[in-house]
Amino acid sequence: MSRPCVVLLPGLLCDAAVWRAQTAALDFADCVVPSYGAAASIDEMARGVLASVAAPRFSLAGHSMGGRVALAIARMAPERVERLALLDSGMEAIAAGEAGVQERDKRLALLHKARHSGMRAMGEQWARGMVHPDRLDTPLFGEVLDMVARFTPELFAAQIEALLNRPDAAPVLQNLHCPLLLACGRQDNWSPLSRHERMQQLCPGAQLVIIEDSGHMSTMEQPAQVSRVLAAWLGR
Repeated sequence: MSRPCVVLLPGLLCDAAVWRAQTAALDFADCVVPSYGAAASIDEMARGVLASVAAPRFSLAGHSMGGRVALAIARMAPERVERLALLDSGMEAIAAGEAGVQERDKRLALLHKARHSGMRAMGEQWARGMVHPDRLDTPLFGEVLDMVARFTPELFAAQIEALLNRPDAAPVLQNLHCPLLLACGRQDNWSPLSRHERMQQLCPGAQLVIIEDSGHMSTMEQPAQVSRVLAAWLGR
């Protein structure tokens, strides 16, 4: 019997390290963690992933920005996606009016800091809102900073451009024809539970799981919980 293929998509300023525990735990599957390179749009990231994965069909999980890439893949090539999981993610385009202006300004301020003070210094500021408060300045927080520091300001700028111009993915959820898992850290203030509940309303058959004692970086903060949830999603 052939091994299933599982594609694990990282979020903003994340690489394979964000899925390290799950890649090890899901040892019954061939796990692929793509890189987006210098892609500067969600659709360009999605096309790159589709071109890089050899398996004709696969299970697809996306964390944070990776969830938005996963939704674009489900729109572009639904025949290739066996099941979909979105972790600590979202579906909305950038908000209109002042809220959108504020998001743009905050992201560009972080980019300015990255260009003038370095990626790790920027990460010290940015990542403080990404994890459960109890994990600030712990070894795990250091791992997050190490991951951020592996990126350059140029790649950060490309990913910011992609997020500021992200498409509204609500229609994808409304027309989804594969099983959907939604998972969210209980203390995720960046992509809160309420956002995942709205996504579930658009896809009523979706399963919603709360990852306890976790902020936005659930795959690293609660690796065993997330791995169990994904194994069950894969039918193991």
